[in-house]
Amino acid sequence: MSTEAIIGALDRGEVRVAEKVDGEWRVNEEAKAAILDYFRIRMLEPIEVGPFEYLDKIPLKHDYAKQGVRVVPPATARYGAFLSRGVVMMPSYVNIGAWIGPNTMVDTWATVGSCAQIGADVHLAGGVGVGGVLEPVQARPVIVEDGAFIGSRATIVEGVVVGEGAVVAPQVALSASVPIIDVTGPRPVEHRGYVPPRSVVLPGTRSKNYPAGRYELPCALIVGERSASTDLKTSLNDVLREFEIGA
Repeated sequence: MSTEAIIGALDRGEVRVAEKVDGEWRVNEEAKAAILDYFRIRMLEPIEVGPFEYLDKIPLKHDYAKQGVRVVPPATARYGAFLSRGVVMMPSYVNIGAWIGPNTMVDTWATVGSCAQIGADVHLAGGVGVGGVLEPVQARPVIVEDGAFIGSRATIVEGVVVGEGAVVAPQVALSASVPIIDVTGPRPVEHRGYVPPRSVVLPGTRSKNYPAGRYELPCALIVGERSASTDLKTSLNDVLREFEIGA
């Protein structure tokens, strides 16, 4: 397929940058390479949207009514991103190569980076930052699986995978190097770049000694598991109250 054909297929959801196959996420390197090539061959051109003017290489998506997607001004999705039926974009941003599943809410000032894969029935709360991973082409993008709830101002970057139904509290920062520590058992269990399904994750710190003294470094704490009886659309406060954390 040509570069333009691959980008068009990404825009229509016929091709994805990453898909789950036999329980593992596999990267489509050809699709990522096409996105990089698309940036190279496109020229800057003005884009006018009502009174607003932009100058960019990538056109914007259109035909939202036909796709069954609600887009609240001034939300922006670039051509080459796919939005499933029932997606709601509050004033937010979705970059090329991203894929967003049915009935997901991208809340106000949330950003979905290039190639990120967001599942169905996900809530990206206000100000959430989902990073983009374009290079190298074999690198896994950020993945948020079905039913997850990502709290306000949380940040997820560097190919982190958030498992199905997980709840990530506000202000949590997850990257490939940030320890994600399960503290629910008698001994801590550490994960890197992966939040297990239905985990409830809070921001935390742990101490580390340096020549200049002992300092607290950021980490994330798994403090419990979302119960099977919890409705997927429950509020973050309701989930945190189950663990006597919410007010």
